[in-house]
Formats: sequence, C-alpha cells, structure tokens
Amino acid sequence: MRTLWLALCALARLWPGALAGCAEAGRCCPGRDPACFTHGWRLDRVYGTCFCDQACILTGDCCFDYSRACPARPCIVGEWSPWSGCADQCKPTARIRRRPVRQEPQNGGAPCPPLEERAGCLEYSTPQGQDCGHAFVPAFITTSAFNKERTRQAASPQWSTDTQDPGYCMEFKTESLTHHCAMENRPLTRWMQYLREGYTVCVDCQPPAMNSVSLRCSGDGLDTDGNQTLHWQAIGNPRCQGTWKKVRRVDQCSCPAVHSFIFI
Repeated sequence: MRTLWLALCALARLWPGALAGCAEAGRCCPGRDPACFTHGWRLDRVYGTCFCDQACILTGDCCFDYSRACPARPCIVGEWSPWSGCADQCKPTARIRRRPVRQEPQNGGAPCPPLEERAGCLEYSTPQGQDCGHAFVPAFITTSAFNKERTRQAASPQWSTDTQDPGYCMEFKTESLTHHCAMENRPLTRWMQYLREGYTVCVDCQPPAMNSVSLRCSGDGLDTDGNQTLHWQAIGNPRCQGTWKKVRRVDQCSCPAVHSFIFI
C-alpha cells in the first residue's frame, strides 16, 4: 500500500489532477450511495470511476484515498442520566435512564451502544402519601404452630401489652408451587410438604407481623379483587414458593392445621 501511495504521489507531480479522489471531491457518504463517486485511481489500481461511500470497502471500488479522506469514527455517548421515577404508583412498572449521543458513527465506525436502560420498580405510596402496592409484595409465611412461640412484646416493641387487636385471617386458593416444598424433611420445615395446588389455605395476620400503623400484614392481598395472582414464599426455604389468589378475609382462621399458616 505504501508503494502504491508513493507511486501515485509521483504521478500527481507529472499529471496534475490524476489523483482526484474523495478528498478533492469533498465526498464521504454513509451506506451505499451510487451518486457518491468521482473520477480517479481506485485501490485496485484501475483509473476511472471510484466511490467514496461506506459500501465501497465491500465492493472494492473505493477511491485510493478513501481511508484517509473518510476515516472511521465511532459513536461517542455521554453519561447516563439519573433514573426516572416509577412510571406508575402502586403496581410493578419500570424506571428509565438515557444517555445522549455526542458523536454519530461515521464511515463504518462502531455503532452506538444502547442509549436507554429500563429497570423494574414499585412505589408503595401514592402522590398523596397513601399506602399502596403491598399486593405485589410476596407474602412470607410459616406454619401456624410458630404463632404459639412468638410473643408480641418481644418481637415488636411498637406493640404495647395493652394492645389487643384481634388481627384477621386471609383465605387463599393455591395455584402453583415449586417442587422444593415437597422435598423438605427437616423437623422445622416439614410443614411445607403439606402445601398443595388447588387447596384453600388460611393465613393469620397477627402482631408483630401486622404493621402497627396500617394494621395490615405485608403481602396480604387485601386490595385485590380475587382475580389477581399473588406470590408467597415459605420462611426456612426460599426455594419453596408459589402463587395463590385471594378468596376472602375473615375474622378467624378455620382451615385444618396442615393448611393453616401465619404471615411473618
């Protein structure tokens, strides 16, 4: 290539205008542009019509000075913007961040990387400050037998001994669960074996799982209409999890012991 370049320079001194190329024509075109041509020497040592478009590299009909007159310039991007807020309150949605293009790619330069990123998010309050979105939080459950061992005062100092809120019970119909539940055989997690699809289960909401302000348990699905699929996860084995739908809220649980649980 260097020998060819020196030969062409010598020819230019003997025959002015013979080296007409992209630089002299002032042409550098993206893609394939049949109108982006001039007359001069080509890289294949043929004199005649030569091109200054990006596709000439593939077709082999570039003017001899294409790489110098039309150097490849990569895309250059700026810094990411801060993350936006959630697109909506009270339900799973997305937040977005973007970055600007400082320099567009030219002459076959590296293309721009992604200019937008999205990430899931969920806001738990409305613009007016009202609590919401808890239906989309997984319900963390354990066997109702655990309720006999925990005490309200020890677990949550926010609840005084004078507080006698009766709590409430949520009934759900199980829809799906992972196979990890049936594999549990440890003494304290054996209760997971009794979780089955299609059964109605009772989950008790009592302090300290009950929030002392809202008087609700996280993931209770109380705001749903019964058609929404909710998620639950067993405490003691995070791989034991599944989905259910709300049936109703009742004052007291009345399910069999093996289908009775508590919110944690």
